[in-house]
Amino acid sequence: MQNPAPVRIGLFGIGLDTYWPQFAGLRERLEGYLARVESRMARTGVEIVNLGLVDNPVRAYAAGHEFRRADVDIIFLHVTTYALSSTVLPVLRRAKVPVVVLNLAPSPAIDYAAFNALGDRTRMTGDWLAYCAACPVPEIANVLRRSGIAFHQVTGVLEDDPACWAEVDAWVEAARVASAMDGNRLGLMGHYYNGMLDIYTDTTLQCAAFGTHIEILEVDELAARRRTVSAAQLAGRRLEFSATFDIQPDCPDEDLDEAARTSVALDQLVAEHGLGSMAYYYKGSGMPENEQAIASIILGTSLLTARGVPVAGEYEVKNAQAMKILQLFGAGGSFTEYYAMDFKDDVVLMGHDGPGHIAIAAGRTKVRPLKVYHGKVGRGVSVEMAVKPGPVTLLSVIERDGGLALLYAQGESVPGPILEIGNTNSRYRFAGGAREFVNRWNAEGPAHHCAVGVGHIADKLDKLGQLLGLPVIRVV
Repeated sequence: MQNPAPVRIGLFGIGLDTYWPQFAGLRERLEGYLARVESRMARTGVEIVNLGLVDNPVRAYAAGHEFRRADVDIIFLHVTTYALSSTVLPVLRRAKVPVVVLNLAPSPAIDYAAFNALGDRTRMTGDWLAYCAACPVPEIANVLRRSGIAFHQVTGVLEDDPACWAEVDAWVEAARVASAMDGNRLGLMGHYYNGMLDIYTDTTLQCAAFGTHIEILEVDELAARRRTVSAAQLAGRRLEFSATFDIQPDCPDEDLDEAARTSVALDQLVAEHGLGSMAYYYKGSGMPENEQAIASIILGTSLLTARGVPVAGEYEVKNAQAMKILQLFGAGGSFTEYYAMDFKDDVVLMGHDGPGHIAIAAGRTKVRPLKVYHGKVGRGVSVEMAVKPGPVTLLSVIERDGGLALLYAQGESVPGPILEIGNTNSRYRFAGGAREFVNRWNAEGPAHHCAVGVGHIADKLDKLGQLLGLPVIRVV
């Protein structure tokens, strides 16, 4: 399965070369600040291209080319002291990627008594220059705005400033997700559910907005792969089912065998095409093999979703994108829709048939037999789970005004009775109440599906939208 390349983060600091012979140790001190920033941003899935201090226009032009050759996805500019805007513009103009300006003081405040006791005006000035990161930021902002270069800012303290570094982390994570979405291979198998006009989407627009590659898949390929699954592979997958799911005693062995056969074939299909996400729907009318392949797909797609290849039913392309975004943020990403409203407990019941994200479930996911898949063909086994109690984020990729936008809301998954119908279903509470949430969410015109993930990640979604140039709408 797909293993995204690390996001490449460009990092550089700025200074003024005139200062170095004037103030002993200043350059080394500022380089230490920059090294600290690099160490704080380092993590799995991130490759940092640190060009050090850029301190004159000649070096700035060279740095712009270096970032371009390194194919960085985003640049963090650490303003360490006063520097000329002519050391910034050539870098960012050539690189042409999003930029975050880090206006970070080395400490919360200058120790004025110690500073004034230094007794040497030159030494005092050098010490002050190590604190004056805020000085050139207006100059830089002025030049970037006049040059049409968008930028973002983080203002805070280099050490012991959790709010500041949480914001930096959110930018790094948003850049990592944007990079992983760029080139993600989304498999589309089958066709839209007839008549669901809200889920139809412009797939070219999806490719343009996210950098997605769309791979059109044949249901016949899945059916053909099912024929070649060996007895050993079938037995192995049945053991995996038993270890992963809470299989109810009324599940027929023949249905579990069919699900295991399809799961093995589905893994092969995903590996063959290098898929990072998938959407499907198919009726298989008049083709029993194809119908059986789709009717037995739920356990296999649930396993894939939990392993980082989110699968959306009903050919919901937009929601496969939303699920992938949540998965990349480490939030999960399960397929869901309104089920009902509980005005007594002031919660919204949400869930869906088909695959569920078993990794964010409360307890083990149950497998139940269904004699009919409502609104669809076939019968077989299905999954029943509720999202674990705690904070959740709902995300929908919506089409609006000829483009795409990200729509999200934050709430809480709460325990309570659910519908034991062999589908995913959960109870969600929102700060403004169920009635107001539903009205406000619907007013934005999303499709009736959305993705749900665990945790509150508003800061990261806001930044992802800014990096991708997509409007972000928060429902509160």
